[in-house]
Amino acid sequence: MLNFRKITLADRPWIQEALKQSDFMGCEYSFANNLAWCRAADSQICQYENFYLTCSFDTEDGAPHFSYPCGSGDLRKAILAMADFAAERQKPLVIFGLTSQTLPEIQALFPGVFTLENNRDDADYLYRTADFVALAGKRYHKKRNHIAQFSKYGAVFSEITPNDFDECITFAAESYNAKGGYSDASSVAEQYAIHTFFQNFEALELKGSLLRVDGELVAFSIGEPICSNTFGVHIEKADTRFHGAYPAMAQAFAAHFAMDYTYLNREEDLGIPGLRKSKLSYYPELLLEKWTATCDTPEKLL
Repeated sequence: MLNFRKITLADRPWIQEALKQSDFMGCEYSFANNLAWCRAADSQICQYENFYLTCSFDTEDGAPHFSYPCGSGDLRKAILAMADFAAERQKPLVIFGLTSQTLPEIQALFPGVFTLENNRDDADYLYRTADFVALAGKRYHKKRNHIAQFSKYGAVFSEITPNDFDECITFAAESYNAKGGYSDASSVAEQYAIHTFFQNFEALELKGSLLRVDGELVAFSIGEPICSNTFGVHIEKADTRFHGAYPAMAQAFAAHFAMDYTYLNREEDLGIPGLRKSKLSYYPELLLEKWTATCDTPEKLL
């Protein structure tokens, strides 16, 4: 029996252990992200033997949407427990976040059982960190120009300290209000996530940096290692009145924190055209594609 509940900071040790065992590169396999974004789709957690499961209950189709299990043990048994949970509620079994690494596993365990949907909007953008920082070659010419223009402001880079937390929250809130974010569910969830990151910054062992021009905050970024070879960028905010602030922050943050990691995960574009264009302009090394697997009759698996 699966017993889902709200995630808390006290869950971090056992969840971190499960995440470490699987070593997945996807941004949804981050305790900090799970804690910060739990309100976005009423996401709850469950420990099943040595597996860590998350499940979204506020979904368009009304079915619980499970993450692919991470941790160790009998994977088939864990998925059957998920099937039983869905069947009891007379809902399909829906598992999201499958990648080219995990998709073959579920197909081997349950051949021909699931229908698959590739969710392009959910694909994570992974860049080779060294290339992202160097920005070498003709294809990055525009990026280098933007950063060169920003350098004329004389910005000062520094790591985020507790003294900066309130200012960063206010900075993000001002952008949110200016764009009428209160009318967009995703923007509202992001504001909660930003507050959560800063309220638990040290406990989550997050990394953060900011840029100031004449003492004024003009950009900040937050991230953390996601797995053994990938560093994730969770939040990035900049004042667009300062030309080149975004690429300057992105490059400086990666150079300072992520050089020991092969890949930089800058997360998905959510299907937002401008965001997709921006992420593609950095030439990702790969798109970490995500599939959703659905079994309409989970009771037949039991």
